[in-house]
Amino acid sequence: MKYFNVAGPCFECIHYMLDATARLHDELVELINSGQYYVIHAARQTGKTTLLINLANQINKEGKYYAVYCSLENAYVTPEPEKGIPTIINSLHIDLENYDIPHAEKFKENIDLNDPANALRFALRNYCRRLDKPLIILFDEADCLSENTLLSFLRQLRNGYINRSVAPFPVSVALVGMRNIRDYKAKIRENKESLGTTSPFNIIKQSLNLRNFTEEEVGKLYQQHTAETGQVFEKNAVKLAFEQTQGQPWLVNAIACEIIEQQLKKDYSNNITAEMVSEAIHTIILRRDVHIDQLVDKLKDPRVQKVIEPMIYYARL
Repeated sequence: MKYFNVAGPCFECIHYMLDATARLHDELVELINSGQYYVIHAARQTGKTTLLINLANQINKEGKYYAVYCSLENAYVTPEPEKGIPTIINSLHIDLENYDIPHAEKFKENIDLNDPANALRFALRNYCRRLDKPLIILFDEADCLSENTLLSFLRQLRNGYINRSVAPFPVSVALVGMRNIRDYKAKIRENKESLGTTSPFNIIKQSLNLRNFTEEEVGKLYQQHTAETGQVFEKNAVKLAFEQTQGQPWLVNAIACEIIEQQLKKDYSNNITAEMVSEAIHTIILRRDVHIDQLVDKLKDPRVQKVIEPMIYYARL
């Protein structure tokens, strides 16, 4: 039996889920088919990784391109490109093999890892020369990179991008994380790089935000549970869950999970009511799951404080 997922990406075979690609489908198809590099950003547990994995599988199934999903999380806290760039290359090598892309075993062939300023670009150029179809790379956790590793990574992508007419290179690249492209500069030491015309950021065609669920989509997600078990989410319960979460995917799933697994102990004989939703929300807040703690931590961000402090001040008047 399927269940509401609150940990990691969703998989259709075991989780109740909505097609994450549907929330950005038209924009992504246009960007990919026009050979663009782009950013997708959204808060944690919004469905980014689910989107990328499904998108890569869908692209490979259609057969026009080769697509690979690659997380850059292994290069976290490695600001030195001498360490960071080889880590990225090794991660990409493993993922090319995981997706069974042709010639993956030769991805690092003849690449000088002692030249981190060029190693990734050469690896991608040489590898794309071997392929009979264009390559698409979906880089997850791109905003894990910092300082000189981030700069080197982006510069090599930019150099490969602008020379695609004379040397093969990935036809489309997604940089995906919690930050918009303009916020990547915060990961670079002050005065090292600008966002101007000489910036390695300027090859990005578009920055897309992965939106939350609509109220209708929340109802469709919950309806999957009803279809499998017969247990009904009452209309007021769906409405309250949407109003209190604004469709944030993790919260929507967490409410259903709390009710079904903790309150009702998987007893499917009773309808799920608005009162149950309210109790689940209260429990989740008091329990301070990791995502709630991360939300609280955001209040320490000076940019957030500038917004929140006046609201609190005037609310107390």
